Amino acid sequence: MTAIALIDYGAGNLRSVHNALVAAGAENVAVTADPDVVTTADRIVLPGVGAFAACMNGLSAIPGLIAAMDQRVRGQGAPFLGICVGMQLLADAGEEHGTHKGLGWIGGTVRAFDPAPALRIPHMGWNDVVPSFPHPVIAAGEAYFLHGYHFADAADVLATSSHGGPFTAAVGRDNMIGVQFHPEKSQAYGLATLERFLAWRP
Repeated sequence: MTAIALIDYGAGNLRSVHNALVAAGAENVAVTADPDVVTTADRIVLPGVGAFAACMNGLSAIPGLIAAMDQRVRGQGAPFLGICVGMQLLADAGEEHGTHKGLGWIGGTVRAFDPAPALRIPHMGWNDVVPSFPHPVIAAGEAYFLHGYHFADAADVLATSSHGGPFTAAVGRDNMIGVQFHPEKSQAYGLATLERFLAWRP
């Protein structure tokens, strides 16, 4: 059995995420798009960089991959971590370049930040992560963000941050977690987050 399936669908910073998982103590990390590997993985990590629609299309284009993820995560309870756009894909829909359907695992819609004077978009750099309540994986600290869209009206908010107002920094329910920040770019805080994910037994 593969310890971790790091999903390769052409839309993630795979090398950096892989290296960060290994640095956090992960063993047997498979960078894969093979549904058979996904259905036998202990844990699943879905990275994502770029536009919501392009990422969702890339994921959907691999036969059986979404079904395998759904079976292993929602059907069998394997711990799941979505990173940046990988977190956003959990939503019902995304509104980047039109409205596009997401995985629908956690309610909400991915929307652009509201423009405002002196508000830099995309949101880029270090910012606080403020937990909504105690969680085994998500802790208070500073993380690195890079995004122009955010998970609005999320049904299961684990943490928030602020950029022209509060926005969702992490979502999660049961065995699923998604983080808007990049653990692989967040130095000690990011590695500690990944260590907690690897130790998590939901």
